[in-house]
Parts: sequence; C-alpha cells; structure tokens
Amino acid sequence: MLFFAVGALPHAHAEPAKAGVEKLYILNCGEGVAGDISRWSPGVNEGKSMDFVDNCYLIKHAQGWFLWDTGIPDAVAAMPDGLAPADPKAITWRRPKTLAAQLDQLGVKPTDIKAIAVSHTHPDHIGNVELFPAAMLYVQKAEYEWPGTNNAPRFKPEHPVTKLEGDRDVFGDGSVTILSTPGHTPGHQSLLVKLPNTGAIVLTGDAVHFRDNWDNRRAPSMNASKEQTLASMQKIADTLTKEKAQLWINHDKAQRDGLKLSPEFYD
Repeated sequence: MLFFAVGALPHAHAEPAKAGVEKLYILNCGEGVAGDISRWSPGVNEGKSMDFVDNCYLIKHAQGWFLWDTGIPDAVAAMPDGLAPADPKAITWRRPKTLAAQLDQLGVKPTDIKAIAVSHTHPDHIGNVELFPAAMLYVQKAEYEWPGTNNAPRFKPEHPVTKLEGDRDVFGDGSVTILSTPGHTPGHQSLLVKLPNTGAIVLTGDAVHFRDNWDNRRAPSMNASKEQTLASMQKIADTLTKEKAQLWINHDKAQRDGLKLSPEFYD
C-alpha cells in the first residue's frame, strides 16, 4: 500500500513522502449521562451523575485521511431512549449525529479513510470500525488478543490490522504518534498529534476520563491495572512537557464544549 510506504520506494530518485498534518476535526461520536461517576473515581463522587461526551478525531495528513476512534455505533442514533447500560452506574449513550453523516458533511467517503486506530476496544470506541472494512487498523497486540465476551474476538478476523507492541510513528514524519498507554485496558493507547499552527495535542483515549481524575491521578475501579494506569498518566504528563502539548480528554464534556467541532477544524 503506497499510503504508508515511507522511504520504501525502490528507485533512488523517488519523491520523498509528503509530510505533515493539515487539519484535525473533532467529531461528535456520542453523548451520554453517567449514573454514578464514583466508578471512575473510587471513594469520591459517590452517587453523583455527570454528562459525558465521546469524540472521534479525523486527521487530514499530507499522505491521506486517518481516523482516531469510531465512537458509539451509528445505529444508536435511531434509538429514541438511547443505549442503556447493564450497570445503572455506567453511561446511557445517545448518538445525536452519526459518524457517517459527519463524514459526508465534510465530503469524505468512508473509502477515503485508509487507516484508523482505536484507543481501546470498549464499545464506545469501536462502534463503527466496520464502516471502514478495508482501512488498516492500528491496535496494540495486547488489546487485539485480549479475549472478549465468551472469548469472542474483538474485531473481525478479516479486517486488515497492524498489531503494535509499543509506540508507533504512523506516517514516519513525527506528526502522528500512537503512544502505548496501558492500564484502562491491557493494550490501551493514546495519540500525539502535531499541527502546524495549533501545536501538539495529546488525545487521551480513556487513559483518563475527566479533568478531576487527571489532576488527582485517580484510577477507575474497573481498569485492568491501577499501576499501569498511573504509569501511563505519567508518560502522558512527560509527553505534554516535552512537546509543550495540550491535553484533550476524550470524555470530558466541559473541555469539549470549549473546543471547535466539525465542520470547523484545527490546523
């Protein structure tokens, strides 16, 4: 696939691969209400409800389109009462806009997206992976091989995949880097994006769920590993310092409400 064949062209006078992120769009990939946020901050916020959001991020790179996370399934948009969780403390999700409609608004067809990556395999992040059946999926090997419900695979076996074991410079130019940040799940990952004008941004995935948990380094009770969660938060903090980056917390509604949503973009 020429899309990612950085430096792999066989002839000496080949043009160098195009470099750089041109635009980043924040897509609405779900809105919900959590019944009791103490499940994300043990011992704190007992019985307190909170609004959550779920974002996807569409990146226009010089080499092509890249999608980070795919959100709540588009089918939820047709559910008048939303998608209720088995655990009443968890999140009831709604889908005000489908991912497909937001891409269409931008003039982007699902087939235009050659690569996707998901922070992890919880349903609110992989709900629309199969809108892009031919797109290369970047996921940590530990996450891909983590047994699902009844030992079911987490993705369709025929979906093209690149299984990572650690960080990955996606385009070979340092502009989009997947960061291995396990803890929430065994193979959780976050994303460092460098934009020409906005600067560097770290997209957390669920390495942290809302600002208060970040500030107080709280690990949710359902996380796979508290130790890994805290180590990953430190890795993100070190990355923020090194890259002078902003921290965008995926589910934090207060933060997202202050950001530009698609069709506006960051460059």
